[in-house]
Amino acid sequence: MMKLIILDRDGVINYDSDEYIKSADEWRAIPGSLDAIARLHHAGYHVVIASNQAGIARGKFNIDTLNNIHQKMHTHLAQYGGVISAIFFCPHGPDDGCDCRKPKPGMLLQGARERGIDLRRSYMVGDSAVDVGAGKAAGVRTVRVDTTFGLGISPSRLSDLVEAQAREGPAPDHKAADLDEASRWILKQRA
Repeated sequence: MMKLIILDRDGVINYDSDEYIKSADEWRAIPGSLDAIARLHHAGYHVVIASNQAGIARGKFNIDTLNNIHQKMHTHLAQYGGVISAIFFCPHGPDDGCDCRKPKPGMLLQGARERGIDLRRSYMVGDSAVDVGAGKAAGVRTVRVDTTFGLGISPSRLSDLVEAQAREGPAPDHKAADLDEASRWILKQRA
C-alpha cells in the first residue's frame, strides 16, 4: 500500500505573501524544502500538494498562472531529484461552501481515493490550523511547521497570526521549524 505525504504549498514549500503568490516570478522556495521533498520521495513516499488557492476566486490570478507557478516548482524540484506526484487545489473562496477547501478534508480524501492510499499511514504537513484540521478530518498524522518562517507578511500582522494560531484548531501530532525538519521527523517514525 502506498504511503502519502500531503503538503500545503504556500508557507511550507515556498514563501507566502499577504497578497498571494500571483506569478511564477513571485514563487521562491523556502531553503531546505526542495531537499526535504526529494528525501521523502526517495524514501518511498508519494508527495502530493493540497492547497487552498482563493486568489483564483478573488481574481488575483487564473488557472494558467497557477499552472505556470507549479511548472516552476516542478522544474526547481527536479534539480534536487524530487517528484510531486499530484497537485490538488481548491479554487474557491472562503464563503463559497465547497467541500474541498481546507479545513474540510475533500482534497485529501480525493487524493487517497485516486491513488489507493491508506491515510492511516500518511502525513499532512502544513503551516496553519486549517491544514491540521483537514489532516485530522481525513485521519492522517499531522505536522505543523512554524508559520513565521514561511510567511512573507508584515511584522505587525505576524504577531496577531501567531497568537491566533495558538488558540485555534486541533493540535498537530508534531511541530517542526520547517519542512526539512518535518521530513526528518516523519522518516524517524518508520524506524
